[in-house]
Amino acid sequence: MQGKRVLITGGAGFLGLHLAQNLPSRGVSFLALNDIAPFLEYEYSKDNLLVHQDVRDPEGMYRLIHDNKIDTIIHCAAALPLWPKQEIMTTNIDGVRNTLEQALKCGVGRVVFISSTAVYGVPEKHPLVEEDPVEGVGSYGISKIEGEKICREYRKKGLCVSIIRPKTFIGTARLGVFQILYDWVDSGKKIPIIGKGENLYQLLEVSDLIEAISLAASLSDDAVNDTFNVGAQHFEKVKSDVGALCDFAGNGARVFPTPASLVKPALALFEFMKISPLYKWVYGTADKDSFVSTEKIEKKLGWKSKFSNQDALITSHRWYLEHKDELETQKAGVTHRVGWDQGILKFFKRFM
Repeated sequence: MQGKRVLITGGAGFLGLHLAQNLPSRGVSFLALNDIAPFLEYEYSKDNLLVHQDVRDPEGMYRLIHDNKIDTIIHCAAALPLWPKQEIMTTNIDGVRNTLEQALKCGVGRVVFISSTAVYGVPEKHPLVEEDPVEGVGSYGISKIEGEKICREYRKKGLCVSIIRPKTFIGTARLGVFQILYDWVDSGKKIPIIGKGENLYQLLEVSDLIEAISLAASLSDDAVNDTFNVGAQHFEKVKSDVGALCDFAGNGARVFPTPASLVKPALALFEFMKISPLYKWVYGTADKDSFVSTEKIEKKLGWKSKFSNQDALITSHRWYLEHKDELETQKAGVTHRVGWDQGILKFFKRFM
């Protein structure tokens, strides 16, 4: 990315922070980040331009892109599944369209759009390839599918747009639903998994995702103007990967299989009652195989993962342990940078 002038939308988020901390070493000459959430400025370089700017605002986004001579946009901005439906749909659909429209007006050379493997819904066929059918589960999945449609529309207008579909990615400073797992493991509890844990469930370490984004932002238009799955190349059954995290904790935490036929309807009820942070796509896929093929990005962009599921879980959990005291004073929220309210799960934790 030598000499690139880059804008990261959603720059205050988990991925935005990691990009801000890693892209300068890849030769980026200017880095701007925007978000509607507040930035923790001490986490960013003084050379970064931090802007409180909504991706849905045409004039504001035009000024940000034009005035700073941006030539590459990494579009990470997204409203997450626990957000109100209206916010999800406007941010993840209208925000994408507006960002691409302003990019086109300003002559931006490259956009990397961060989508999600949630676009595949809860499929039976694995591994998933980029040409497989998409089916949104919930507002978030639907909005990501619509966002991808907008990207393809703007490709036809001449904009080079690389679509990245990452598996659930974790790493240092990743909290959200994973803080619940880390809290239970740290407490030496039995860790409930939906089903027997015999299914394969692929994750992704954030630094491997950054490598994919960097390649998509750097290589030729012919190579990157496409859609790419990204996920760990090394992953095992859920009971093995979660079991390795429990072994790392070394405090008696252990995997506890549960009957999916009973647990999933209960979680659906808790979601309906708004007393659980687990939404349909999370518990709907938890007992099923969930992994994608990375053959296309390997062949076209030369990407390879460095970290396994177990590496990613342990690295993320280690960071949690190092920051646990300060995290206990943090308010619960709905982003990946803060822990989510455990709701009724906290009640069940007492008995595990």
